[in-house]
Amino acid sequence: MSLLGGHFDAVPDPRREHRRRHTLADIFALTLCAVTSGADTFVAVEAFGHAQIDWLRRVIPLAGGVPSHDTLSRVFALLDRTHFERSFAAWAAEAFEKTDGQVVAIDGKRLRRAHDAGESMMTVVSAWATESDLALGQVATEHGEGEISAISRLLALLDLSGCIVTIDAAGCQTDIARQIRDRGGDYVLCVKGNQLYLGDDCERWIEGAIAGGTADMFETAERGHGREEHRRYWSVAVPNGAFRPTLWAGLTSVGMVASRRTVGGETSVEHRYFATSLAADAETLARAVRGHWGIENGLHWTLDVAFREDESRTREAHAAANLSVVRRVSASLIKAEPSGKGGVQTRRMRAAWDGAYRERILGLE
Repeated sequence: MSLLGGHFDAVPDPRREHRRRHTLADIFALTLCAVTSGADTFVAVEAFGHAQIDWLRRVIPLAGGVPSHDTLSRVFALLDRTHFERSFAAWAAEAFEKTDGQVVAIDGKRLRRAHDAGESMMTVVSAWATESDLALGQVATEHGEGEISAISRLLALLDLSGCIVTIDAAGCQTDIARQIRDRGGDYVLCVKGNQLYLGDDCERWIEGAIAGGTADMFETAERGHGREEHRRYWSVAVPNGAFRPTLWAGLTSVGMVASRRTVGGETSVEHRYFATSLAADAETLARAVRGHWGIENGLHWTLDVAFREDESRTREAHAAANLSVVRRVSASLIKAEPSGKGGVQTRRMRAAWDGAYRERILGLE
């Protein structure tokens, strides 16, 4: 089986040749099949292999039999996660049908149990195509590395032409804005206390435009589950001759979201500011800002609830980061299978007992 178009075939095998009882392709293919079918640990992957050995041998050579969970853990720990991450991005780039204006949300998620006592938690920064429900890539932070550096490494893997990249305040940096533009994309960056002067400019420009009647505005209202929420999105072109925008590559407009939420009779108001390379258009800003939450609902929530990622204690060397790649590939494949009903967790259970459905998810039909 040339799994996922063969994009992972080029990952270097770190083992000594005379100790390779199981091929790297077999190990990865088995793990992806098992994770898609509900396995959350290497022990479960091995159990799946023995239970589905007849089905597996129709699609995977498995000349060395089913690897033990110790072998699986050791190999995933040895695999260079940089090569694994690049292969993931290459596969996603081929699978991703880009459309102009596609929102690509970038955000980090901590692997809460994938560390030993006294060590900092690993953060996995992912790129998520919100309309396609597809993970486009990920990088895991190196020891002592900050999230900004990881965002930059992830952007370097992606073709962002025609995309709108959204990042929260952690990524509101001039170097990040320039990199997104260099990769062919537009950006919508949340501006908070980390960019004090830009935040002041945004507030001043927007208030002036609203007072002068020149700001573009779009609004939404939602009700449900005892909650009412009203949002107004304001978008304003950057004034000609303003100095600070020259520091931000392609900065064209700024925006503000004014949210008023009423829950249980209590009302709260919040204002958020954004810097963007898009032309001033409040409805486009609204789509990008709302789309950013797709990575929380479509990816992070799925990984925690359906794949129990927050409970994973896999921590040996590169194993946690590499297994997180497998989860994201699996989540993307499951969401892309059009005939499935129910949530991702239900679809994983169906894949466990229905070989034909598993084959449709994995593209083996």
